[in-house]
Amino acid sequence: MNRLSPKALALSALITLSAAAGADEATPKLDTLKPAQLQGGKVKVTTTVNMISDLVQNVGGNRVEVTGLMGPGVDPHLYKASAKDVRALQDAHLIVYNGLHLEGKMVDLLERSPKAIAVTDAMPKNQLITPPGGFIGIAGLQDPHVWFDVPLWKHSATIVRDALTRIDPAGKTTYAKNAAAYQKQLDALHTRVEKMMNRVPKEQRVLITAHDAFSYFGRKYGVEVRGIQGISTVAEAGTKDIQELAKFVADRKIHAVFIESSVPRRTVEAVVQAAKARGWNLQIGGELFSDAAGEKGTKEGTFIGMVEHNARIISEALLGK
Repeated sequence: MNRLSPKALALSALITLSAAAGADEATPKLDTLKPAQLQGGKVKVTTTVNMISDLVQNVGGNRVEVTGLMGPGVDPHLYKASAKDVRALQDAHLIVYNGLHLEGKMVDLLERSPKAIAVTDAMPKNQLITPPGGFIGIAGLQDPHVWFDVPLWKHSATIVRDALTRIDPAGKTTYAKNAAAYQKQLDALHTRVEKMMNRVPKEQRVLITAHDAFSYFGRKYGVEVRGIQGISTVAEAGTKDIQELAKFVADRKIHAVFIESSVPRRTVEAVVQAAKARGWNLQIGGELFSDAAGEKGTKEGTFIGMVEHNARIISEALLGK
């Protein structure tokens, strides 16, 4: 069973109190956004995770200047805003974040800003996954890792388009055209991922990763998903979790487990060693991008490249290539 660290427990309590205190306050929506005095300049957009930075750049094109707070390898669950980040948030015309408490330590700051939008606000609530125990130990909170359901992620382009149009009405045609083009690219990505995963026999589609960030991927592409730590990295995997997963791996004869770019690999290595002690040779199948995309300027530094990389690594490892 996953244990929450003292810091995680404190964060959980803080979020619970914040939610209770603001129960009557709606999360900032599009109607709080007003046209900016751009005077020929670009719309300044501050984003959190780099998948959203890429999204905003695709929709905004050359009419936006994007400042991303969290780069490659950064864990948004644990990220704490610096003084520089606060300035970037203050200077922005628009702030775009994921929501659903992905940015755990920044949630209060983001939700209270009248110029901030969460891309998950645009998503149908009946398509969001609510884990049995909730998220970060709070019942009813939904899994925030929505981007791995590619058709669901298309909704994020819509809300960014609408938000930019509110800030910069003169760019309406550009934003609409760019959003539609990007959504077509996402349709093509979804088709490619489906084809890759369908090559893997159904009984072999078992994905084990450092933390449970792939539930949306599993639901969309027919993959059984197990995370060592749980949905948030603030939860710590205990010895019992490691041993239970090692038994599961050995019993199911699973050949590969995966590390993540934004999560330390020690828990994955512990499962590999525990499986070995049971006489089962478990391999690390490769590194996946979960809570952050890759380095800027690389294919994996884009959302599309990140998801395609993951699907290729997962499918090839599960096929034993």
